[in-house]
Amino acid sequence: MAGTDRATEWARHWTYAELPDLDLLRARYVRHTFPRHSHEGYVLGAVTGGVEDVGLPGGTVHAIPGTVVMINPEVPHTARPGQPGGWTYDTLYPSAQVVDDIAAEVTSLRGTVWFGESRTTDPYAARLITQVHRAAEEGNALAADSLLRVLVVRLLDRHGGVLPRTTPRAGSARDAERARLALEGRMAAPPTLEALAAELGTSPFALLRAFKKEYGMPPHAWLTDARVRRARRLLDAGTAPAEAAAVVGFTDQPHLNRHFTRIVGVPPGAYQRERGVYRRGRPAS
Repeated sequence: MAGTDRATEWARHWTYAELPDLDLLRARYVRHTFPRHSHEGYVLGAVTGGVEDVGLPGGTVHAIPGTVVMINPEVPHTARPGQPGGWTYDTLYPSAQVVDDIAAEVTSLRGTVWFGESRTTDPYAARLITQVHRAAEEGNALAADSLLRVLVVRLLDRHGGVLPRTTPRAGSARDAERARLALEGRMAAPPTLEALAAELGTSPFALLRAFKKEYGMPPHAWLTDARVRRARRLLDAGTAPAEAAAVVGFTDQPHLNRHFTRIVGVPPGAYQRERGVYRRGRPAS
């Protein structure tokens, strides 16, 4: 397994070719903390040892063995050790399409599927998460796919719902969205908060408040998360880490390494190696 920068910690973040819309993370963290970030898909995590504290908009979730943490797409969250010995966990990151397809096939849920709770005590579901990992590691595609579907259906039956239709957005929310689009388009050379607010016809503090309310984090933190997301896509496509760092706007590769490791849980090079990414005709180094 790919190591972190601490000898007592380890992590493996990878994909299984037979289940291409699923990321897997198995790790032990002792001092590592995840800054506020979000995911495009779902997070289904099972702590297998220790305690993980997950910071969510509604408060802190204390995850212990036998519990499952469910985080919906684009929900900002943090993670840190909940005790001195840290935590060990198995986590699945199914895409929104995977969960929506399973919901449409097996349940009555239609629309944008949503988990109404962030934590459940469910040792069986927790074991299913670990079993998906084990089946994928053994190359057992039939078992991995089957267990994943059983897990998702179980969690949807008990905790699933459909995201309500949104009401017309206020002007401040529209400003936040316009700011997000501007930052996405100028990721490598973003404007200052003052310049961005002037472009949108608002004040810096009003934009800061609106952006944080809409996306759960201030613009600069959101931009770091977005840069790491784009860097992941570049790394998946075989781009070298140094080149990916320049494309997304990090000063250099060490800056990419630091932010990538904090948010993803493994360094960029280890991320590429575990995913079997090739560049220039040879495995990523």
